[in-house]
Amino acid sequence: MSATDRGVNQYPGVGRVLVIIPTYNEADNLRLIVERVRAATPAVDVLVADDDSPDGTGRIADELAAADPAVHVLHRPGKQGLGAAYMAGFAWGTEHDYDAVVEMDADGSHAPEELPKLLDALGEADVVLGSRYVKGGKTVGWPMHRHLISRSGNLYVRIALGMPFRDATGGYRAYRTPVLSKIEIESIASQGYCFQVDLAWRSFRDGFRVQEVPITFAERQRGHSKMSSSIVREALWRVTVWGATARWEAVRRAVAGGGPRDARADARQGS
Repeated sequence: MSATDRGVNQYPGVGRVLVIIPTYNEADNLRLIVERVRAATPAVDVLVADDDSPDGTGRIADELAAADPAVHVLHRPGKQGLGAAYMAGFAWGTEHDYDAVVEMDADGSHAPEELPKLLDALGEADVVLGSRYVKGGKTVGWPMHRHLISRSGNLYVRIALGMPFRDATGGYRAYRTPVLSKIEIESIASQGYCFQVDLAWRSFRDGFRVQEVPITFAERQRGHSKMSSSIVREALWRVTVWGATARWEAVRRAVAGGGPRDARADARQGS
C-alpha cells in the first residue's frame, strides 16, 4: 500500500479507521447499514466479513465494494462464528495498515450515527466501549428478561474480574490496532458475548486506556438474533475461570511474600 493510499480517509486524531461488519444471512440489512456508515462517517472504510451466507449477502457486499472504493469484502468459508469473523477482520485491518478498527453489527442495533462519539473518544484512549449502561446509554425494544440477563451478566463480570466497566459484553467498540497485537488476540478461542468480555479483560489487565461512551442499542428490526443459551453458558464458565485464576495467583504471590501488587499486574500474571 502506497503512502498516498495510506493518506486517504483519515479520521482526525485517530488515523485510518476500518469498520468491520460480520455478516451471516444479512441480505435484508447490509445495504442500509453500509450506506449509514458511509453517510455518518465518510472518513472511514468498511470491511464486510461474510461467512458464505446462503441468502446472497456476500454478493450484495461485492456489489457495494464495486461501487465504493472505501468498502471491502472478506469472504470466509462457511459459518465460523462472530469471534472468528472479527479475528479475521482484525488481521485484515492490521495487514492493510489501519490505525484503528471498529466492531459493528450488521442488523442496525449499533447506530452508525453514533460512531463519531466512539472515534472522538479514541483520540484519548486505546479502547472505547460503546456502553448501554453508563449515563446516557440505553436499550430500545428489549423485553424485561433480556434486560435482566444482560445487566446480571455485566454485574457478574465486574465482580468476577474486578473490572470497572458497566458494559463489558457489548459489541459496539473501537480499538487502536497496536492493542490487538499486544493482548495476543490470536490465542482467543471464545465466541459471542464471551469474545467481547475476553477482549475487554485483556485490554484492562494489560493496562490500556479503556473508556466507555454511551450508546443506544436498538433490537434488530429484520432477521433473527444469533444469541443462544450456549453462548451465555460459555461466557459464565470462562469468566468464572479467569476470575478464579487471577485471584489464586494473587493469593499465591501474597503467601510467597510478594507483597501487595496492583490488581492489573495480578491479572496479567494469572491469565
